[in-house]
Amino acid sequence: MKIMVITSSPNKEGLTASCGEAAKRGIEKGNGEAVMVRLNDLNLLRCEACGQGWGICRQEDRCKLEDDFEKVHEAMGEADGYVIVTPVYWGEMSESAKVFFDRLRRCEAKFSPDKRNKIQNKPFICVAAAGGSGNGTLSCLTSMERLFFHLNRMDSKNITKFDYIGITQRNKSYMLDAIEAGALKMAKGE
Repeated sequence: MKIMVITSSPNKEGLTASCGEAAKRGIEKGNGEAVMVRLNDLNLLRCEACGQGWGICRQEDRCKLEDDFEKVHEAMGEADGYVIVTPVYWGEMSESAKVFFDRLRRCEAKFSPDKRNKIQNKPFICVAAAGGSGNGTLSCLTSMERLFFHLNRMDSKNITKFDYIGITQRNKSYMLDAIEAGALKMAKGE
């Protein structure tokens, strides 16, 4: 399996990066291919909500803005699953994650049964990495759950949930193992 690991922290050596590396190890142990994407290394513009909120993203499944978004969006279509890792800022995903996933939601959220998006019915692991107090982990995971609900046509039967993992500095020693184990199972198709 080809699994995309998307991280969204400016810190290249922090908790979020450790989670991404744990996922990569698991994928590779399962003989999968890990495609690593660091959103903070990309040029990502915020959604302009063009066309009175529904620009070409709704009709053409792509964004009109010219940056690195479409490159990642297309690569997501080639992946068999996803591990999304974000630091927890103010109880939410990081700003780079929100910018990317707000645009992805507009391009991918299809409500018509005859339109299929690039990521629908593919497994995913969502990781909220709260490096400070650990507060906000649950609210961050809830927003990530809502994101994938939208990306899967708001039909809970179509969502191929794999796991939602909250990690803090206190549980890091064993939760990194859990992330690796989850990614390993995903790569093996279990």
